[in-house]
Amino acid sequence: MTTIFIFAAIAIGIGGMIFAAAMVFGGSNEQVEDRLTSLTKNGGRGVSKLEIESASILRRPLDEHASSLDEFVSRFMNLEAFIEQSGLSLTVTKFVGMTVAFAVGAGAVCYAFSPWISLVPIAAITVGLLPLTYVWWVRKSRLAKFGQQLPEALDLMAQALRAGQSLPAGIQLVGQQMKEPLGPEFHRAFEEQNLGVALTDTLVDMADRIPDLDLQFFVTAVVLQRQTGGDLAEILDKIGHLIRERYQIKGQIQALTGEGRMSGAVLLAMPPGLFLMMLKLNYKYEMLLFTDELGQYMLCGAIFLQLVGAYAIKKIIDIKV
Repeated sequence: MTTIFIFAAIAIGIGGMIFAAAMVFGGSNEQVEDRLTSLTKNGGRGVSKLEIESASILRRPLDEHASSLDEFVSRFMNLEAFIEQSGLSLTVTKFVGMTVAFAVGAGAVCYAFSPWISLVPIAAITVGLLPLTYVWWVRKSRLAKFGQQLPEALDLMAQALRAGQSLPAGIQLVGQQMKEPLGPEFHRAFEEQNLGVALTDTLVDMADRIPDLDLQFFVTAVVLQRQTGGDLAEILDKIGHLIRERYQIKGQIQALTGEGRMSGAVLLAMPPGLFLMMLKLNYKYEMLLFTDELGQYMLCGAIFLQLVGAYAIKKIIDIKV
């Protein structure tokens, strides 16, 4: 009976961690992004629910149907978009299956070989979060690389426009010349408008797939230019210059906050390091944290304060540009 309760707690804990992470990474609270999105949606009038559902159906192959697990998860979190943004060929079903398998496997191994039952949920949650951590890391790297490629893509489109080419031709050129991840995304946008979808709709769809603020600026500029007119090549040059200036400021901030980041890493690494050292020097003394009730409270409080300190340090050194 105890084993059933342990694995039930593991499953609930893993589900809660995935839900919390998806809520954190699935959307953005930036007011600028919300404003840019509202400007690009249907010429500033917004997109209806029917249009959103139709777009999601058209993007999916006709012979592909979402599983019941995909539909259930999509009600609570945008996990499918989170995985798609990482560029990995994973479905929600496979991802959840991997997470549960990792968690249950780690919990079973810890239950079989560890004399402390209280470590089973900790091991299960820690190992179960590895797939989510990997997808998050791949997604973050892919989006960062996309942002670094964007100024060059804007320059390429501006040169194509000055050479007499149309904007779709410039997008096609970017899709052919640029590497992953930006090239395939622009090539997909070109193919969509080639099949009859409006160019602004394809760009808005790309901005939805790639949550990049600079891309939102580009899409907004294209939508407004097609409504009001103007020199699009000059606009693209200015946006590219703005993006490069922002990256330069980010580099300066990284240099100025280097000492704070190093101090934070040292402060966050000291408690676990001291714990392992004391575990090696005096094993019985350290095990009181696990066997004694007061020690367990102290250990939970230390972990909580460690997380609070990590969050505070991150807020100090994370300067928005």
